[in-house]
Amino acid sequence: MTNREMEEKVDTSDEWIVQRTGIRQRYIASEGETTASLGEAAARAALTNAGLTPADLDVIIVATSTPDNTFPATAVNIQNRLGMHHGAAFDVQAVCSGFIFAVTTADAYIRGGLAKRVLVIGAETFSRILDWNDRTTCVLFGDGAGAIILEGQEGNGTTADRGVLTTQLRSDGAHKEKLYVDGGPSTTGTVGHLRMEGREVFKHAVGMITDVIEAAFEATGTTADDLDWLVPHQANRRIIDGSAKKLGIPLEKVVVTVDLHGNTSAASIPLALNVAASDGRIKKGDLVLLEAMGGGFTWGSVLLRW
Repeated sequence: MTNREMEEKVDTSDEWIVQRTGIRQRYIASEGETTASLGEAAARAALTNAGLTPADLDVIIVATSTPDNTFPATAVNIQNRLGMHHGAAFDVQAVCSGFIFAVTTADAYIRGGLAKRVLVIGAETFSRILDWNDRTTCVLFGDGAGAIILEGQEGNGTTADRGVLTTQLRSDGAHKEKLYVDGGPSTTGTVGHLRMEGREVFKHAVGMITDVIEAAFEATGTTADDLDWLVPHQANRRIIDGSAKKLGIPLEKVVVTVDLHGNTSAASIPLALNVAASDGRIKKGDLVLLEAMGGGFTWGSVLLRW
């Protein structure tokens, strides 16, 4: 759905959306498509790319705020769709930071010897929780899914190792009212709609993102100069540019897909990774930093060697 098409739904304009967010289009799930069906497609693509089958997996973790059902977990649904009847599958809910939290969980499972291979999926159908009369929010979000597979291998314990090098997670529930959904099983008995205080979110975003990126550098003894690519959560181009500038990361090292997908919450980082890996920008051995901030507030980073 392009911004021009959005103009037909609400009182907005392509110029207004692009100037404030950098978004030019977004994808909306069609009738019959769900978070699980999108996640399944992403999972199958990741398995094909890795030359693996569902039988090779031990765990499936799905990051989502828009599950198919209150329960069972969307991950269990995807596990069944893949024909996988072993191992474990569960969801992680940290809104836009969900993929970061899910990768961190997968890394912990592998480091702890609980799993050899973990499929991590970020999948969302945010169009189902938008108030399409609220022009301040409905223009921002889209639907989509992306996936990666993490596999445990022996390394030397240095930053030259491939895989996850460090993860940094944060949350502060005091900011709930700034970005939330006004419904749920335990409160209203309804799904509810997304509500956001955009200026407040923007005000906190750059500082929080900077916090977890600097923590990742400190934990690994690396700097912005060592970085090959920054792959941020794709929420707003101004937040992305502001964070990179504050950290001294050249914009040519930043993967930006917000213009193509809009804000797809937990799906945005894996979608951006797929774009940059597919077009040859991200290559084996590259030092890649992932970061996100979402409702709650939650925020976090993952520094990895591709």
